Amino acid sequence: MVAIEFSGVSKRYGRRGIIRSNSVTALRNVDLTVEEGEVFGFLGPNGAGKSTAIDIMLDYVQPTSGSVHVLGHDVQTDSVSVRERTGVLPDGYGPIGERTGREHVEFAIESKNATDDPEELLERVNMLGPDAYPVDQYSKGMAQRLMLAMALAGEPDLLVLDEPSTGLDPNGARTMRRIVREERDRGATVFFSSHILEQVEAVCDRVAILDAGQLVTVDSIDHLRETVGGMARVTLELSQVPTGALDRLSSIDGVAELETNGTTIEVACENRAKAPVIAACHDSPATVSNVSTTDPSLDELFATVTEGVA
Repeated sequence: MVAIEFSGVSKRYGRRGIIRSNSVTALRNVDLTVEEGEVFGFLGPNGAGKSTAIDIMLDYVQPTSGSVHVLGHDVQTDSVSVRERTGVLPDGYGPIGERTGREHVEFAIESKNATDDPEELLERVNMLGPDAYPVDQYSKGMAQRLMLAMALAGEPDLLVLDEPSTGLDPNGARTMRRIVREERDRGATVFFSSHILEQVEAVCDRVAILDAGQLVTVDSIDHLRETVGGMARVTLELSQVPTGALDRLSSIDGVAELETNGTTIEVACENRAKAPVIAACHDSPATVSNVSTTDPSLDELFATVTEGVA
């Protein structure tokens, strides 16, 4: 089943001046499908159009052309049905100072006509003693935790997280990732928009990369590594580096860089070159005591697929 579907969505912002009309295209003919029950990463640098896409998906902004369906509803004609089944952690918004943390959560529960226990939601995001001092004195991390608790009210079918790691310390980021996995296991769809690639890589089943309003690619991270490439690393520990070993390794197709300290060789290479590099060292006179490899990071893949996008 499809949870989110963008069909030919474009968005232009413009203003008409005395002499000429100026416009900026935030989204360009975006086609995107997100399946129910998956954790979907939505990536892009600042200004790529991610927030515009989310605003259109929640009917905060209307597209210039195209349509969006969420949970089977057209967001422009049935946005209430979408919002009733969606929990949102927005980017750039925080709690209102006149209410306590608990009152914020109670308001979210009431707005969804839900029966959640506010204490359980606060405990789930590790918010201890949220009413001990005013909400307007919360740190950015505490405000993020509180907004996440509000988004979880009513067990939404769709959870939209826009830059959810902002302001979180490492413990808060781990809590957020745990909750994302729990929501997926419950059967919810999680739409995870971020420019922090490590967070996306840790929890997402698939990712879309948006750049300059264009959808560059949609794929699993593993398949991106296979098709896009990027630099893997092979570290080999040897009894000694044999004479001529570096020359032999550097001649292997796909090897980019070599470093050695006399007993260790570190090789930066394309994925396809990892096996030939390891085999060449095992065939040498030296004894190989240990081999470790790392795949290209999502950061490297992102740089590769967005290169040259205008």
